[in-house]
Amino acid sequence: MATGWAGDSAVQDQIDATVEDAIKRARSQMRSGPGLTHCEECDAVIPEARRQAVPGVRLCVACQAQHDHDAAGSGYNRRGSKDSQLR
Repeated sequence: MATGWAGDSAVQDQIDATVEDAIKRARSQMRSGPGLTHCEECDAVIPEARRQAVPGVRLCVACQAQHDHDAAGSGYNRRGSKDSQLR
């Protein structure tokens, strides 16, 4: 019998399900396998410890840091500035 009211834990259950879906999606996009022995950008040797720590690694630490830095700046300002709101 439907009462029309959500249970006490309905909101938390929905949050948990959303988080679980995001984790599954992220894990499915992760690389796997032994990885490369040399960086595909600069051809530097990738240490064995990094290849064991990061499955499917394709970049050395320096190139990965540059890649992460470049990717972090490619977004847009969701909040906007006062100047953009006044125009």
